[in-house]
Amino acid sequence: MPNDDIMTVKELADYLKIAEKTAYRFASEGKVPGFKVGSAWRFRKSEINRWITQQEQEGGQK
Repeated sequence: MPNDDIMTVKELADYLKIAEKTAYRFASEGKVPGFKVGSAWRFRKSEINRWITQQEQEGGQK
């Protein structure tokens, strides 16, 4: 999957190894970078990878 691929909530959940419901909640609360197409959430893989790196760095500082 190239870095700029667009993922659905299900694909994001699979990628992060979390429940779909949790992925949807994270998106709704603005905890993960995403955007809406109509009423459906979409996520750019490159932005999710940057977010993961940021989470790792913040986790190491606590």
